[in-house]
Amino acid sequence: MAAVSLASIMRDQVVLSITSFDRLYLGGYVPRLQTGGQLATFCREQLGASIPSPALLGPLTDRFMQAVDHFATQHDVSVIHFVRGQRKDAVAAGYRARFTADEGVVFIGLAQEKMNALGARKVVGPTGRIAFDFSRRSVTVNHVYFYVQDAEWGPAFIKVGSYLPFPVRIALNGHEWAKQQLRRAGIAFQALDNGLRWCADPTRLQAVCDALGPADVQAFFDRWMARLPWPVSRADRAAGYRHRLSLWQVEVSLTHIFREPLWGRRWFETVIRENLDLGRPDRVSLLFPTKLTRATPPPRRGYRTRVILAGVAPTLHVAYQHVDLKQYLKEGWGLRTETTFNDPTDVQPTKALATLPHLREVGRQINARVLEVEQLSEALVVPPPVVERVHQPIVGARRVAALWLGDARVLALLQALCSFAHLPHGFRHRELRPLVASLLGRDLDAYPAGAMTYDLRRLRLHGLIIRMPHTFRSTVTLDGLRLAFGISRLYARLLRPDWATLDASSPHLPEPLRAALHQLDTALHQLIVDATAHQPAALELDSLLHARPHGGR
Repeated sequence: MAAVSLASIMRDQVVLSITSFDRLYLGGYVPRLQTGGQLATFCREQLGASIPSPALLGPLTDRFMQAVDHFATQHDVSVIHFVRGQRKDAVAAGYRARFTADEGVVFIGLAQEKMNALGARKVVGPTGRIAFDFSRRSVTVNHVYFYVQDAEWGPAFIKVGSYLPFPVRIALNGHEWAKQQLRRAGIAFQALDNGLRWCADPTRLQAVCDALGPADVQAFFDRWMARLPWPVSRADRAAGYRHRLSLWQVEVSLTHIFREPLWGRRWFETVIRENLDLGRPDRVSLLFPTKLTRATPPPRRGYRTRVILAGVAPTLHVAYQHVDLKQYLKEGWGLRTETTFNDPTDVQPTKALATLPHLREVGRQINARVLEVEQLSEALVVPPPVVERVHQPIVGARRVAALWLGDARVLALLQALCSFAHLPHGFRHRELRPLVASLLGRDLDAYPAGAMTYDLRRLRLHGLIIRMPHTFRSTVTLDGLRLAFGISRLYARLLRPDWATLDASSPHLPEPLRAALHQLDTALHQLIVDATAHQPAALELDSLLHARPHGGR
């Protein structure tokens, strides 16, 4: 059977490709109830108390919990008390399987959980006047889970803390929202767990997924806040004490459905073999549109790649700060590439709901670039014209030295380019220089800014990077990307292991090992010679293997 590349699998075996929000986890907070002073104002203006006291807060909780009980009785909704360690999703799945209405509350769950609340400390003034000082503290209180079936969103839940300032959490799913829109439009589809395996109109499906925005999320919240028992009364909400939504966790997924499950397995096995180093510090910035500076410390457990095997279905995780990239096979049929923003401020200034489209675009770029780097890395194409070009100096008004691939400094530059090759907004001088110095094993002072400027000019004039218009940032060209990945992988797999220490002529090596090394060296040399008829760059690689590094500027 002919060899099959990742690029050919993606080109020939994918029957459906969809980018969509998957899980959306939002927080709701009352902006005017976040500090002690705001709470005191609320007690005076809304509760009519001359002295703000914690005694006023208990009745608010009791009123809310009584309203929940009344709602459950009135609408014949089951109330479940969750116990510690119980899987809430599993409980919900059982109730949802028996729920037949198009819309409504499936059941209500109660759980004792911690939350950040405003606690009070009694203060006695000089005249004996008693007051209370409110401040943030952790408390354990009842949380009410409303599991709902929504006509627009399908399955969802809303969690409400029963104690002031009444924090809210909302769990939605973008794929389920898309399914509901397809049902209402009469477009046939086949589900794949919470995703889609087939759709009669893929173009319309992608348009539906792209249409999901902040207004749809806000409409869901407003609709259910009006229907459910709520801890903040209508009068309080009319006075400005309304919950505002913010983004807590956003998953942006790219799903490729294959013709047959075997193609997904082939893809994923190759990806695991070729890309286990995605989580290393010199590769993590390929994925995430942010810059690393001295003010940005590494994650507590470092940059990390994890490959997890669950039965026979592997998953690949790459983590950086609070962003997690995951690839896995969806029920064998679909390759799911999923970027999860666990803290949206890693890639943007705020968590505001209005920034949801921006997060989708950032996630879309990350997912697409990950697939690009996987395919390019697996191909290991080093274009012969590029190798020949960079080995020649540029003679003009000012001479530019060649990029000799056996030079340690050039190798460090190419490895550093791998780290920044996929940044949507390119890289700057000050971001590249520390990495090049580190790869050279030098202190930053030993690789001065002038040397970095000179090297960037060499890279630019040799066509490996280009300056982004109207900025001081640069980005890697396609030729630069291919050369950087090809040479860096050659170094990692052949040169870095330090074969020179395994000299076949050394009398200290056992005879079987000496003979094996001699046979391996002969076979590699013959392989390179044979390849020159089809790949002239092999001569360059052969010379690189035996080259003595030349010093840079």
